[in-house]
Amino acid sequence: MLPFDITEYQNRISETKQKMAESGIEVLLVTDPANMNYLSGYDAWSFYVHQMLVIVIDEPQPIWIGRHQDANGAKATTWIYDDNVIPYPDYYVQSAIYHPMDFISEILKQIGQSNRYIGVEMDNYYFSAKAYQRLKKGLPNATFKDADLLVNHIRMIKSDQEIEYMKRAAKIAEKAMYKGASSIRAGNRECDAAAEIYYQMVSGTEEYGGDYPAIVPLLPSGENTGAPHITWSERRFTEGEAVIIELAGCYKRYHVPLARTVSIGTPSKKLQRISPIVIDGINEVLQATRPGMTCGEVESVWRNSIKKHGIEKEARLGYSVGLNYPPDWGEHTASIRMGDQTVLQPNMTFHLIPGLWFDHYGIEISESIRITESGCETFTNYPRELIIQDPFPPLNQHGGKIS
Repeated sequence: MLPFDITEYQNRISETKQKMAESGIEVLLVTDPANMNYLSGYDAWSFYVHQMLVIVIDEPQPIWIGRHQDANGAKATTWIYDDNVIPYPDYYVQSAIYHPMDFISEILKQIGQSNRYIGVEMDNYYFSAKAYQRLKKGLPNATFKDADLLVNHIRMIKSDQEIEYMKRAAKIAEKAMYKGASSIRAGNRECDAAAEIYYQMVSGTEEYGGDYPAIVPLLPSGENTGAPHITWSERRFTEGEAVIIELAGCYKRYHVPLARTVSIGTPSKKLQRISPIVIDGINEVLQATRPGMTCGEVESVWRNSIKKHGIEKEARLGYSVGLNYPPDWGEHTASIRMGDQTVLQPNMTFHLIPGLWFDHYGIEISESIRITESGCETFTNYPRELIIQDPFPPLNQHGGKIS
């Protein structure tokens, strides 16, 4: 069953064709799996091989082209006609001789699209330099144009159904954060905390299950809290250290990220100093953010807030977020940072991550937000504070730790 009504997919195709016309593109080759999902519904872990959704500006139906063994998945998860699912033989997969773009070039020739203006997603994890090279060789009469982020920008403003899916993802994120934070105790292993988080993210709630997130739970601890993208090891947590948890609930591929910092026992003096600065800063941003502002103006609220304490943040404050696949849950469009002129509109969604990272320590307390008609609202309802855990919780009557 499709996650959206077929008319929503058709409206997305119409918007995409309008953007294609504005950009002088007649054929759009979509290789980003999130964009493929957005336009067709296609959902499978097959993006490690070359696959593509072809949008022809004067044809009503997209064409899916991918690996032969994935064709049934395309028929099962998309709204397009089965005849528009075109598989390539397995000898094209990771071959030193054959390349899927050779097959795709031949298909485009057969359907009369070989001499048109063709848009490709140039700066994309899933579209390689070799893929571009083979396409150009196979279609010498085509004119190639950069269509990077064309569909991503359409995805920025969410439908009401998309917002509902993100609200469900938010509930999953809350449960995963509670589970993760409660498992961070002196003597427990990092990998076991990650396992608790993963279990909750996938099991979801009693009403709906969760999906795999585009990014694994990030779990830097101790001095590594100054390195935000470290994951986990088998080391054991120790009393007095801090741990950052950054995760996302995911439902129907829609993400709501959430980050908090846990202190195992009494926080360090450095953490006690910076945590209220971060909390005050994000509160000021949430109160100020409203439609009509630019992303750069939102960032300036945060920058001015922490500047009062002599602190500067090098990294951006946030980014557009929503539908995605590994390796990233961000949409790669708007960033909440100095100079970004993107104007906020209702139902845009962002991950605000006012993390501060120094040489030997750091802190993250983040929120995912939706722009409303008059301001903004957070997706999750999780205490916005530094979490302080008893390093050695008391035992219950059965001899187990009380979380």
